[in-house]
Amino acid sequence: MIATNDKSKPTRCAIYTRKSHEEGLEKEFNSLDAQCEACEAYIASQKHEGWKTIPTRYDDGGFTGGNMDRPGLKALLADIEAGRVDVVLVYKVDRLSRSLMDFSKLVSLFEKHEVAFVSVTQRFDTTSSMGRLTLNILLSFAQFERELCGERIRDKIASAKRKGKYVGGQPLLGYDVDRDKMRMVVNQEEAKLVRHTFERFCRLGSCMLVARELNRQGHRMKAWTSRKGKPMGGGAWKKTDVHRLLTNRRYLGEVVHKGQSYPGEHEAILDGKLWDRVQKILPENRTSRGNRTRSKTAAMLKGLLRCVFCDNAAMAPTYTTRRGKRYHYYVCHAAGKNGYGTCQVKSVPAGQIEQAVLTHLSDIFADPAIVARTFRATRAQAAEEHRARTRQKTALEKRLSELRKTIGRLVRATDGIAEGALSAELRALNDEYSHVECQVQELDAQLDSQEELPTERDVAVALRTIGPLWAELFPAEKERIVHLLVESVTVRPDGLTIRLHPTGILTLAEEVAPDAVEEAVLEEATA
Repeated sequence: MIATNDKSKPTRCAIYTRKSHEEGLEKEFNSLDAQCEACEAYIASQKHEGWKTIPTRYDDGGFTGGNMDRPGLKALLADIEAGRVDVVLVYKVDRLSRSLMDFSKLVSLFEKHEVAFVSVTQRFDTTSSMGRLTLNILLSFAQFERELCGERIRDKIASAKRKGKYVGGQPLLGYDVDRDKMRMVVNQEEAKLVRHTFERFCRLGSCMLVARELNRQGHRMKAWTSRKGKPMGGGAWKKTDVHRLLTNRRYLGEVVHKGQSYPGEHEAILDGKLWDRVQKILPENRTSRGNRTRSKTAAMLKGLLRCVFCDNAAMAPTYTTRRGKRYHYYVCHAAGKNGYGTCQVKSVPAGQIEQAVLTHLSDIFADPAIVARTFRATRAQAAEEHRARTRQKTALEKRLSELRKTIGRLVRATDGIAEGALSAELRALNDEYSHVECQVQELDAQLDSQEELPTERDVAVALRTIGPLWAELFPAEKERIVHLLVESVTVRPDGLTIRLHPTGILTLAEEVAPDAVEEAVLEEATA
């Protein structure tokens, strides 16, 4: 331990406390208070050394020790860097961190700012090599305990699912959750919508058509309120939402774990005949769609390619036939008009450039560093788009106000009876008002859709999920993802530049991440 040699100057002691779960924090005297009290008692025992507790509390209730993304810890580190702390005290080492790598970083930071670290129940001195070795050994066991706890949780969930029990997760349309009995209970109104969706799919045979019909009829996804009181769900239907509903065996009264179905404790919503009809149609659609798109999809980058040599002129898909074989390529539109001698790019083989783009996207799916960098860039661009839309909405609302005043003056001037030129002017103003009002409503919808953008973790989960499936996707599905993620591909004589769409990666996360949320939640539950 480090204590100041100047006894006249007090040693400023900061107490850090942490608890992984929020359970019990509402009590008058909780775990964080108990940790703080033990540290204060230790500081009191060192009063003769001039130790004094800093009034500021550095508490992290409900935060995992597996990472450093904690408000209390960030506040503590900020005060250390500002030179306001001499000693950091914790009840146990794993309260500070359960990650050996993070703990090493913290100890290095403490040493840099000449701050001592004390665990009041484990008496360690971080100024000696033996003390650091002992701390590392203890932290290794703490990390082992965390991983062991995760295995126990996963085993417990697997056992509960095999018995057909409800183990939590995102609420399911058609059911409410009885928290006391931890069981799913049928919601009759939502159950009607579930059966209606299955029946409409049997008639329409398309998830996209069913999603459009549900949205047109005003139906929305399952809505619920989180434990923190935040409204969740309730969004518009997408074809992936419909497909997820149509393939969920919980509607048959079953629970699925690792591909195996078990009888569930909850009541079934569907009968087996309707389920079988839908499951028979789905693979037939998949096969026919795949065959159809394999023959149709020959220009994956249509509308995306630009020729840098010709001032970003578009490059259009075309083909030529030689000896009965068709060769696809993209040709510079400006070169076709002005002569191929005017362009250094001229044309590029479709297969090569499409493969280059697909390889780049595959690298994004596989590399966490690229994911993080891409996310930050697209998040910043999405924020700029949000500000631009807000400015546009303000201008349109101002124009609406002006139109209302002008229309009001015209109506008053004609005593409500508009004739001749005034009548034509009034109609024109009313038409403009309706048009501007529609634009404002569209901007409102766009701004609302950006209210709850996915986090960096959501994006990472989405890309980690779609990565293994990438090679199995049909060409049309790959083409959709390419157009979702890629804004433009600029072709140079010596290579190409791929620019990602500002919010495409976030949209992909919204579509894909829910499928992987349960596994990610389980991983974090072990912290």
